[in-house]
Amino acid sequence: MVFGLGRKAKKEEASAPDGSLTTAESPEDVEAGSGVRANGPFDESEITSRDGYVDLGALLIAPSEGLQLRLEVEEATQRVVAVTLDLNGSSLQLQAFAAPKTEGLWDEIREQIGQSVGAQGGQVEEVDGGFGTELVAKLPAGLPDGSQGYRVARFVGVDGPRWFLRGVLGGPAALERAAAEPLEALFRQVVVIRGGSPMPPRDLLQLRLPKDAAATPPPSATQPPTSSLQEPERGPETTQIG
Repeated sequence: MVFGLGRKAKKEEASAPDGSLTTAESPEDVEAGSGVRANGPFDESEITSRDGYVDLGALLIAPSEGLQLRLEVEEATQRVVAVTLDLNGSSLQLQAFAAPKTEGLWDEIREQIGQSVGAQGGQVEEVDGGFGTELVAKLPAGLPDGSQGYRVARFVGVDGPRWFLRGVLGGPAALERAAAEPLEALFRQVVVIRGGSPMPPRDLLQLRLPKDAAATPPPSATQPPTSSLQEPERGPETTQIG
């Protein structure tokens, strides 16, 4: 497994955006780990040991053959704001946020991300997936030959006990379910470490480089994410229109 530091992200914005669930989880579902979250991702209270995971502070990641991890750094503060999992030509960006104890964020966030994408001239489509209702966002993008196309990002989100975990799938996984399956499996194995400190809802949970890992430059530059929930991060798959 390879670690790298991604290109620096812009300063975090306060607001949030993403998708929602077909059937919203009740507070009881969030606390008990039932419903959409029955098979993961998990809260730290739902595992018996951290052994075998890659410890990134707020997130524990299960290793996988061929998996590369990149930590994205905010330019203004130099703090780590996201981790991106690269596997088989696709990517999954992860961010974890503080959330209220008795209600989730995903429903509200879905509406906001749709508005943000629309303001950029893009489109969003709600689709049913293994994590509930997801969003597929398409944003206008110029192709190398000068023609107009679009880049695609698929948003998934899960509400947990006092946290919200968002994943943004890019590359073939944004459009092809078969290509997304390995990354979806990794998403389900993620463990969120919320911690006991009071935090305002939507504040990022702190990520860090593992103590025993050396940071190495990524093999190629990719589009940097922001730590805001307002717009799609990393929709690298560009598709021809017409």
